[in-house]
Amino acid sequence: MRAMIMKEFRQLRRDRRTLAMMIVMPVLLLVILGYAASFDVSAVPTVVAGPGAAAVVKALPETFQPAGTYQTGAQTPEAWARDQLRDGHAAVAIVTGSAPGPQVLIDGTQLFDAQKTLQELSALGSGTAVTTASVSGSASVQILYNPELKTSYIMIPGLAGVILVFVGTVITSLGVVRERQAGTLEQLAVMPLRPADVFLGKIIPYFVVAVADLAIVVAVGVAVFGVPFAGSAAVFALGALLFVFVTLGLGVLISSVSQTQGQAIQLAVMTLLPQVLLSGLIFPLSSIVIGVRWIAYLLPLTYFTEISRGVMLRAQPLTTLWAPFVYLALLGAVVATLATLRFRAFLAPGTSR
Repeated sequence: MRAMIMKEFRQLRRDRRTLAMMIVMPVLLLVILGYAASFDVSAVPTVVAGPGAAAVVKALPETFQPAGTYQTGAQTPEAWARDQLRDGHAAVAIVTGSAPGPQVLIDGTQLFDAQKTLQELSALGSGTAVTTASVSGSASVQILYNPELKTSYIMIPGLAGVILVFVGTVITSLGVVRERQAGTLEQLAVMPLRPADVFLGKIIPYFVVAVADLAIVVAVGVAVFGVPFAGSAAVFALGALLFVFVTLGLGVLISSVSQTQGQAIQLAVMTLLPQVLLSGLIFPLSSIVIGVRWIAYLLPLTYFTEISRGVMLRAQPLTTLWAPFVYLALLGAVVATLATLRFRAFLAPGTSR
């Protein structure tokens, strides 16, 4: 038994990836959850529209962080305020100048910001009045896009992305590694195929399956859970296709650096967990400290969650979602290039396999 124990220790020491998984992953999860696992909201982005908007901003409680003002222009103050909420520029909008008191509009898709706002309004005046130096009287409170503040409304659009990450990263990487272990992938080296052809040929079948999974998840979410689909299906489809391309490319990249299915699973899990925890799906990005939050902006699920919630719940147009689309396209280009280069090295004559 002593010899067996020593053998296992030596084998574990040689398997550096498993050793890193056992030691680094708990520390990584502790750091991420310690800084990210917070539902506390300290500042709610707020816009004010209507007469005297600048004065109202100065009188707002500290919780409401000024994000813009609007007094007169082509739009009515209320229309401008609603556009700001729809486009994700703010979580709360206060419209003044209407009788008998101000109108408070709350974005229900920002669940934790909305709950914090209702708590603040309740503390100020039992939820019926905003009592500041410049805004007083009976306030009309209206929650938009998710009036009942249902958790399923904000979770299901993001969970669709999680399922795509699982299919695109884990399943794809396992499929390619399985072929490598069987020796059939090496036959591609003697075929007239470019590395880019190999890359596309590997991801297209999984691409079709992932798109079918996405359609099923969205259909179930709308039909069973009553999640609204208020926006353009074309905009949603474009964002989903970009996201699927990134996740599939990531799966192929993982498979290209993995020798066994166990290694592929380890790497896939290490890429999956941060996306679930740091993408804004569970914990609001505003509650994550800046030292960890930067990781979220390197994760494709962060941008797909923004697109899916914006299109399905707030009916955001493509013109206001250009930023996450651009970032997804850049991530897709980087991942596809790296995966192609890895396949080029693998398929090069004389390469050790």
